[in-house]
Amino acid sequence: MNGRKAVRAKRTRPGEKIAVLGLGNILLQDEGIGVHALEALRKDYSFPKNVRLIDGGTMGLDLLAFIEGMDKALIIDAVNIQKEPGTIVTIEDEDIPSFLSAKLSVHQIAFPDVLSALKLLGTMPAKMTLVGIQPQSIETGLNMSEAVKKNFDRLIETVIQRLDEWGVKVTRRKADG
Repeated sequence: MNGRKAVRAKRTRPGEKIAVLGLGNILLQDEGIGVHALEALRKDYSFPKNVRLIDGGTMGLDLLAFIEGMDKALIIDAVNIQKEPGTIVTIEDEDIPSFLSAKLSVHQIAFPDVLSALKLLGTMPAKMTLVGIQPQSIETGLNMSEAVKKNFDRLIETVIQRLDEWGVKVTRRKADG
């Protein structure tokens, strides 16, 4: 063994409840990437009945009710990983709170609290993954920066790939026209 921790995407058992949670404030450019990604997933893909797409926006502790009872949770968000804007990362389980608490935005103050509350209540999903992207700008504005926009499709692909690794069958909807 080479000392590196092997990351295994545990396959989903039939009936497992999965939350795909998009976080962010759409009024602050790249900060809204999680919500934009969730809307794209909702519009362009079909999910099995056991997968719940949740627009978490800036809900904070109100998210508890949506995550409790889930077996797995996949979070999509902008995260400050001190990398090139548009860089996509996948962060697992216990490493997630440190990345979320490093960010200075309204919803980030509360989401680590949501994770702590889930842990205290004993209702933390058995598996959690954060698919994050380094923002270029979180200034006031409705449009994503060029760096994030350029990597948006790759972010969506990363989410779909992780769900596939969990054994979740996601199908792309046919384009109109």
